[in-house]
Amino acid sequence: MKSKLIKKLLSGLLITLLIPAHGLFAQYAPQAGLAGSAAISAGSSQFVSWAIHCSLHRGWLDIADTSLGCATFGDSSLATGIPDGGVVSLGDSGIADLTFLHPIINGSGPDFAVFENGFRDFADSSLAYLELAFVEVSSDGINYFRFPASSLTATDVQVSNAGYMNAVNINNLAGKYIGMYGTPFDLDELAGTPGLDVNNVTHVRLIDVVGSVGAHASHDHSGRIINDPYPSPFPSCGFDLDAVGVIHEAFESVNRLQENIGLMIYPNPSADFITIGQKGGVNNLTTAQLTTITGNVVFQTNVVSCTTTMSLTACPPGIYYLLLNDTNGNKWTEKIIRR
Repeated sequence: MKSKLIKKLLSGLLITLLIPAHGLFAQYAPQAGLAGSAAISAGSSQFVSWAIHCSLHRGWLDIADTSLGCATFGDSSLATGIPDGGVVSLGDSGIADLTFLHPIINGSGPDFAVFENGFRDFADSSLAYLELAFVEVSSDGINYFRFPASSLTATDVQVSNAGYMNAVNINNLAGKYIGMYGTPFDLDELAGTPGLDVNNVTHVRLIDVVGSVGAHASHDHSGRIINDPYPSPFPSCGFDLDAVGVIHEAFESVNRLQENIGLMIYPNPSADFITIGQKGGVNNLTTAQLTTITGNVVFQTNVVSCTTTMSLTACPPGIYYLLLNDTNGNKWTEKIIRR
C-alpha cells in the first residue's frame, strides 16, 4: 500500500514537471545580456544596411473600444535608418511595411533584425516590459509570409500595462528584446515557401500583436494565445518600431561585371577618394551616386569621361553604396568602405 502511494506521488510529480506552466522549462533564448541570448546590439558590425522607407496602417488605441481612435505617437520616418530610440507606435493590430535599398537574402544565420524599445525589469534581468509583433516577409510586395511565432507565456492572468515578461517564453516575435537590441530572423525558416523567394525579400511587414487573453486575442502558429501588455489605450500603444537592420543583402557587384564593361573602382577601401574608370577609353556610364546605408544621397555626378574621381573626405568612416547607371539602362551597385 505504501509503495503504491509513493509511486502515485512520483508519477504526479513527473507530470507536473513536464507541464510548461507559467513559462517553466520554456525552450527559447533569454533576454539580452544573459548567456545564450540571440539579441543583436544596434552597434553590431553584422548590420550592412537599414530600412529606407516605412508605410503605416495605424491600429486602435484599444481594439475593444474603437471609438477611442488610433495610435498617433511618432511617424513613419522614425522607423527608418539606424536604431536611435525614436519610435513609431503601431497601435492594436497596426501594420508597418518596410522596404530597403537592396533585397534581403538568405545567408548563414539570421538575415535581419527588428528593434523595439522594451525595457528591463531592474529587479530581475531575465524579465522585461515587452510589446510584440508578428513578422512577415514578401518578395513582391503583395504576398506576405509569416515567421512561425511561439508564445509560452501563461494566459491564466492578463499581462497588465505594467507587467513584465520572460523572453525564454517567446520565439519569432519582434519585440522579444529590450531597446537597442534587435530580435533576429532567419529566412532559412521560410525556405521552400511557395510564392516567396528568400533570396529576394523586398518587404518586411510588422503586425502588432493584440496581447489580450480575451475576445480579441492574437494566436501563435500553434493556436496558443499570445499574452502581452493589454490594454494600453495611449497614443503610444502597441508595438513601438525603432528600426529594421539588414544582415544579408543582395547587390549586383561592379567587380563581377568588370569583364562586361571593363569597369574599375579603386581604391576600395579608401580614406580620401575613389576613382571610377573604364578600360580602353570607352565610357558607357551616365551617372554615379554615393549614398549612405540608409539611402541618403551624399554625392551625385554625371559621368562624362572614362575616368571620374569622387571625393570621400566629407564622409564619416563607414559603409556607403555607389550606384551606377549606363547608356543601356543597366544599374549596378558597389559597396564602398570609407576608412
